[in-house]
Amino acid sequence: MKKSYLVLHFAVILAGFTGIFGKLISLNEGLLVWYRVFFSAIILWLVLKLFKVKTDIKLNGKFNISKIGMFITVHWVFFYASIKYSNISVGVVCYCLTSFFTAIFAPLINRYRFNLSEILLSLLTLFGIALIFHFDSSYQLGIGLGVISSAFAALYTVYNERLVKVYDSRLINYYQMLGGTVGLGVLLPMYLHFFPVETIIPSLKDTGYLILLASFCTVGLYVLFAESLKRISAFTVNLSFNLEPVYAIILAFIFFNEGKELNLSFYIGLAFVMTSVVLQTVISMRK
Repeated sequence: MKKSYLVLHFAVILAGFTGIFGKLISLNEGLLVWYRVFFSAIILWLVLKLFKVKTDIKLNGKFNISKIGMFITVHWVFFYASIKYSNISVGVVCYCLTSFFTAIFAPLINRYRFNLSEILLSLLTLFGIALIFHFDSSYQLGIGLGVISSAFAALYTVYNERLVKVYDSRLINYYQMLGGTVGLGVLLPMYLHFFPVETIIPSLKDTGYLILLASFCTVGLYVLFAESLKRISAFTVNLSFNLEPVYAIILAFIFFNEGKELNLSFYIGLAFVMTSVVLQTVISMRK
């Protein structure tokens, strides 16, 4: 169990870099995500071949895995849109709503009673994040996109929790990235019609960033994510990912000088976020 928590928190650290790449890559959010899932699918295909992972599952199973991949793909589109229409801090702060949405969606989808402690812990986290980042009215669009992003992230985790109990995590991620590549690829012409760009080919620098993003912050991150779901509940996983904004905001200070000072409210907010994660971890381990 302890190993599962170490795996989970290493995944959270990798997740802290996703917002940074979103800011570094000049492509719009739709193209950025399509290249991310495309490169990830290629890397995962090589991983499956290298480790000789069996891929003999039914067509119906492949389709079921692939369609869940669209949840994470849509989540990324809105997540990067949130960052590009505001800043990294706004995008990652809104991501903390994922645990709240999970506390709501999981009982509805899996048909069990609502857990009051999960909802209270989510609210504790939200209070902490509100202290870390004071929302600005000029970022309303970015905040709205971030809220939609977190809802899709919650749906992805709830449905993925079922898959990891049946299939190899690398296989799951391969078909999900493949599903995202095909699904978003079909929607991309219409997307680019409404949000036109000068070029759809990434520059050499963007390509380098995309490969790093796909290798470490997608393949590495989501394989670890899926492994942790085998022993840890979807709610606990998403709550632990509430530490992502802490890492991402600090990285944003370092790389982009976003002007957010680490004042007293930051440390108080950080304490609330960490308290909610520690409490849920202790509750989960006792169970």
